[in-house]
Amino acid sequence: MTYLIRLYALRYKILDIPNDRSSHTAPTPRGGGLAIVITWYTGLSVLYFTGHLYERFYLAFMPGLLLAGISLIDDLINIKPIYRLVIQVVTASISLVMLKGLGIVDLTLFKIAPSFLIDIIVVIGIVWFINLFNFLDGIDGYASIEAILISLVMYIFTGNIVNFILIFSVLGFLIWNWPKAKIFMGDIGSTQLGFILIVLGIYFHNETQLSIIHWIMLTSLFWFDATLTLYRRWRNNEKLTTAHKKHAYQRITQSGFSHRITLLFSILVNLIIIGLVFLSRIYDFLLIPLFILNILVLYAITKLIDRRMPFGKV
Repeated sequence: MTYLIRLYALRYKILDIPNDRSSHTAPTPRGGGLAIVITWYTGLSVLYFTGHLYERFYLAFMPGLLLAGISLIDDLINIKPIYRLVIQVVTASISLVMLKGLGIVDLTLFKIAPSFLIDIIVVIGIVWFINLFNFLDGIDGYASIEAILISLVMYIFTGNIVNFILIFSVLGFLIWNWPKAKIFMGDIGSTQLGFILIVLGIYFHNETQLSIIHWIMLTSLFWFDATLTLYRRWRNNEKLTTAHKKHAYQRITQSGFSHRITLLFSILVNLIIIGLVFLSRIYDFLLIPLFILNILVLYAITKLIDRRMPFGKV
């Protein structure tokens, strides 16, 4: 399917033209994430209509089609960010209603009970995760590898085959997106992956199969880089809506490493994080210390990257 979308994109010149903010050097077809969306929702629907998926679980993903629609339009003709944001908030809100909010969060020392304020925070979190997955889709294969790893670990913990639908949906695209990429996923792919992963995270938390804290650790490579970079740019009085190449993974490639080496490095970091998640599930009283260690490891890696490619020089 990705092959057909690539042919269509080439024929109608739906290309990502490189500029001084790009990590690629040649015009490349975009919108390949449409293949992920079609495969994912087809597989999901088959599971639902054959009685292998709960109705609310299925319906929680349906607002994602609205997100896919606005993201596809944005891939074809750039639209104002405010329109995208409104659709993202609507998508996140409907999904959270379908999931019946976020269940009790057990932090070992105390618990956070569901409330309207928590719901607002979760909607903001969903919107942020949708966008940061888009921000982190800046080099070949990076977002795909992250989605596959997270889905694989979630399957190990939950045994839910819906994770395999996502894995195979992304694998079919990754064949064409592996360095050197022949097509990019575009906003339709990256925003959808962020949305699917966080809906899965909330669902598994509510089903007491995987704590949302473990899910936050599992996805920390992406949200930590996106959040810290945003904070540092804000601290530098930079215009936050302007495109940039200051994320840690982008600075790794700018320091001379190839996309493939950067991918291997991200897998290594993820393996460390996954090890910490496993430990925190075995020794639940260590949840918070291991969560803090997770953040410290990522911060230490960021400081090492700073030495090789300083944040301010990009």
